[in-house]
Amino acid sequence: MVNDKPKLYGSVLIKAKSILDAILNTESAPTLNEISQKAGINAPTTLKILTTLEALGFVRRDTDSRRFYLGTQFLTYGQKASESFDIRSVTHELLQRLRDATGETVNLGVCQDDSVVLVEKLESPSSIKLKSTIGGRMNLYSSSMGKAILSQYSDQQLKDYFERTKLEPVTENTIVKVPTLRADLSRIRSVGFSIDDEENEPDIYCIGAAIVSEHHLYGAFSVSAPKYRVPEERRRNFIRLVLETQHRIQELL
Repeated sequence: MVNDKPKLYGSVLIKAKSILDAILNTESAPTLNEISQKAGINAPTTLKILTTLEALGFVRRDTDSRRFYLGTQFLTYGQKASESFDIRSVTHELLQRLRDATGETVNLGVCQDDSVVLVEKLESPSSIKLKSTIGGRMNLYSSSMGKAILSQYSDQQLKDYFERTKLEPVTENTIVKVPTLRADLSRIRSVGFSIDDEENEPDIYCIGAAIVSEHHLYGAFSVSAPKYRVPEERRRNFIRLVLETQHRIQELL
């Protein structure tokens, strides 16, 4: 059996990452002993690596409490990573496979100003003309991608969203009552996928899922098809494929 995993060099770098992860994943700033235990590295080695990380600006130590914090150096790296990150390049191959497996149009969207902005659209080879276009916007409350995104909001985020958003009908099936939409979002949160049953466009049925990793919401994707092409058995298969694709995308992030 061939081992495809690359051989890693620099054991100190690997230990340093374990130490940084220990700080990152602790609710309050940890002590040396807490970091040592969480990282699985003895305290003297942990202290040496922490001292180096502190000198480089990756860690900050409070001299009074003797607790450790991530350093401001990460803000610069984080900003640069955010600027260069392109969700389209990460998801393109998997969304293409989803389009080929379903034979229907696959969309990728991001949240911006309380709307879903379409950033990728992989057309079905047998598609009818859908209204959505790259750069176009859809409501969060009426689209499958939008509802998938809303399902990831905290209670306070949802409260704020409903206070500033008027739920107006896009079609006769659009959910325009807050309690009904809240119930739908709760269901989406529990099952992992959303349904737009002619809520955003007449005769169009969509199955969507959010893209979330490390508590960060990147956006959502969906499969869209004319409703007559999505009978119950095919619908179940689409849901399975959407959830598998969601899992694979999130593994890459």
